Amino acid sequence: MALYHLTTKPVSRSAGRSAPASAAYRAGEKLPEHSTGETWDYTRKQGVEHSEIVLPTEAAKRDIHWARDREQLWNAAEGAEKRKDARVAREWEVALPHELSKTQRAELAKEFAGELANRYGCAVDVALHRPHRLGDERNYHAHLLATTRTIEAAGLGAKTDIELGDRDRAKKGLESGAEEITQMRARWASLTNEHLRELGVAARVDHRSLKEQGLEREPTVHLGPSVIGMERRGIETEVGNRVREEQRQDMQRQLERAAEIGKLAQESKEVEKSILDLSGDLKAALKERDQRHELEVEARIEGKDALTTWRQELAKERSLLKELALERTKELEKAKVLELEKELKQDRSRGLEKDGPEFER
Repeated sequence: MALYHLTTKPVSRSAGRSAPASAAYRAGEKLPEHSTGETWDYTRKQGVEHSEIVLPTEAAKRDIHWARDREQLWNAAEGAEKRKDARVAREWEVALPHELSKTQRAELAKEFAGELANRYGCAVDVALHRPHRLGDERNYHAHLLATTRTIEAAGLGAKTDIELGDRDRAKKGLESGAEEITQMRARWASLTNEHLRELGVAARVDHRSLKEQGLEREPTVHLGPSVIGMERRGIETEVGNRVREEQRQDMQRQLERAAEIGKLAQESKEVEKSILDLSGDLKAALKERDQRHELEVEARIEGKDALTTWRQELAKERSLLKELALERTKELEKAKVLELEKELKQDRSRGLEKDGPEFER
């Protein structure tokens, strides 16, 4: 699965950064800074796959080539700013699909750099980096360092539109800076997918948040460059511990969710089996009913209505039982009368007198 990532941030003097130092680090080169006399040497930096400066199409038409020299370009960018908190460059950082080859990743990064250069009229210094040996092996990415001013024949010109405040942008009929960045995030996703599609790669990226995509997966958490640098030197950090704990908890939640999904799948199979069993029982019951029906039909056809015969026999049995019961009652009454007569004869023979009138037969 291809990874989506695009961030943009200014390179500002207020953060202690300079344009030559930033360019030297990203390109893995050695650059002098003319204003301070300091030299930034990152030639020993590993992981840089490719670096190249991309200019606007208009610059080529006007035969403007001075900006292709990295030392001239970034010292011009540094020298063009006077404020102590000035923005001397803007970085666009993008994730490159690991499904692509080195050449294909470079073509994708350069095409996006060309769109930035033409959109803002600036120069874009492209540096492709490989994943760090201790990090995610899919983490191919590119740093696109753009000038904050337009490229002119004699040097750098006015500030680019992306660097203007919302009030100045509104005067030029432009949307807000936030909306501008959202558009560029969408464009990077679209461009990436175009390259993946043309190369026959099934993976796709999406610039929208997980919530906007309707996905329940939680976003991943990353360590910042300063934290990564400290931990590579063996320094334990609170941020690193917290992120690792969050990752552990996230993994635990995923395992529990997977177990729950497995449980639901098993229950679903058992329910399906029960349904099949019930279905079999139902079929058997229907078959038995049909057989009984066929037998009844056959009995009727042959003049042997079993149900009528059974009812007739039952009526006969009931009549016989009723007759037996009546005869038994008569016998009991006759026996009772005989018993009373016997008692009276005994009383008379003994000369006993009874209260009340004498019993007369």
